[in-house]
Amino acid sequence: MTDSNHDVAAAKAFAEAFQNLRTQIGRIIVGQEQVVEELAIALAARGHAVLVGVPGLAKTLLISTFAEALDLDFRRIQFTPDLMPADITGAEVLHADPETGERSFRFMPGPVFSNIVLADEINRTPPKTQAALLEAMQERQVSSAGQTRALPNPFFVLATQNPIEQEGTYPLPEAALDRFLFLIQVDYPSAEEEAEILRRTTGVGAAKVDKVLDAEQLIQLQELVRAVPVADSVIDYAVRLTRATRPDSQAPAFIRQWITWGAGPRASQNLILAAKARALLHGRFHASSQDVDAVTPSVLRHRILTNFAAEAENITADDVVQQLLQEIQAHPSALDGDRAAGIGS
Repeated sequence: MTDSNHDVAAAKAFAEAFQNLRTQIGRIIVGQEQVVEELAIALAARGHAVLVGVPGLAKTLLISTFAEALDLDFRRIQFTPDLMPADITGAEVLHADPETGERSFRFMPGPVFSNIVLADEINRTPPKTQAALLEAMQERQVSSAGQTRALPNPFFVLATQNPIEQEGTYPLPEAALDRFLFLIQVDYPSAEEEAEILRRTTGVGAAKVDKVLDAEQLIQLQELVRAVPVADSVIDYAVRLTRATRPDSQAPAFIRQWITWGAGPRASQNLILAAKARALLHGRFHASSQDVDAVTPSVLRHRILTNFAAEAENITADDVVQQLLQEIQAHPSALDGDRAAGIGS
């Protein structure tokens, strides 16, 4: 089999694995196809994700069902104001040998030592505890008692947030949000989907989910994502898109008007990685600018900071990202050099 045929076969196998995963999740979760796809993209791209939505949209159930369909270790951490860093990472405890009576300290791993960690309501705990996840998310290791301990592979943090109850919460700082590949918006279901939810949840019996991928298979899929080729034009497109969010003299007029801080280089990296994963999920062994467009909202919405002018006009980060995509698609070459300043003016 030639390399080209092998690549096509690998992409088809990847897409088939994703469809099997989606089928299993669909036994429990009604609708939310876009959210399920973005979660799959995050895992395939070896990234973390935070789900934001009002209460009752099954964010926690979706993540736990996702983990159930994967043959991986899964732990849920319910974030509360009294949660301490050691409750997440683990701590050394005094151990006494029952035979010799000798005492020594032993490290007891915390729930972060799992393949999938559900950080439920991550904004309910103080920054000190939130920061305990930063090293784990970025370096995939934990430092405790002078030692560095590697986390299992694969490792993902999937967090949830409630956007409407802000009293007594601790919003994640931008440095922490930047560690997440995606910020996924979970919306209300349609009327038909809500009716189906009632049928499934108010009757007798509950559906079961079969496991479709194990750790070794998932790692192979992650390596395949890295091997997906990307044309220089697509890389240039991702770079122009990210750089256009920065409110300097070369930025579109509406960016300078509404944005205080734009996205950094990590956004460009994540655009390409997520585009590669999305291409494979759809059975293609090459990433296109359309794949970049599809993942842009979830990559950028938490990496740009709107200002008071935007707030006064009820302009959100999503509004800015959508307008930026529309401008770029309407003027595909207009973000080169000094011509960028004329966009949106």
